[in-house]
Amino acid sequence: MMQTKSKANLLKDNLKYLISSILIVLIGCLIFFKSTLFETSFLLKDLGKTSIDPEIAFTTNKPIFLEFYAEWCEVCKKMSPGVSKLRKDYGKDINFVFINVDNPKWEKYIKKMNVNGIPQINLFDNESNLEKTFIGLQDESDIKQYIISLLSRNEAIDIKNLTLQS
Repeated sequence: MMQTKSKANLLKDNLKYLISSILIVLIGCLIFFKSTLFETSFLLKDLGKTSIDPEIAFTTNKPIFLEFYAEWCEVCKKMSPGVSKLRKDYGKDINFVFINVDNPKWEKYIKKMNVNGIPQINLFDNESNLEKTFIGLQDESDIKQYIISLLSRNEAIDIKNLTLQS
């Protein structure tokens, strides 16, 4: 009976040690990886906060990258590092606009652009004509390729206009 009791106590102690060790490892992982785990959420919020107002974007005669997103959208979060890089690379040539679909003040744009899935990215030329719509998870390189194509077409139009004015 005594031996059974000591084995039970030993098992209890081992179980406590195992659970404590697992908790310590989990807490350590959360602390170590917190920036990676939460980076995309912060990045998505930052894109929204630093967005150009759509009313202004559509009056500047520059191409427009318009993304409809939600802060809770996992696909939006997953795409945010790539979108942030695109904005960094092309932000001087293109107006980047980010519209949170959960904000009622953007309802007119949500209806006008027929948003029925997020993320939705609409690309407009420099005359505010809708050129391309991407819905859902997209590869950054596909969007980049279309942006480059859009910019090269706009440059060709600008060169043509300069030639006509001369």
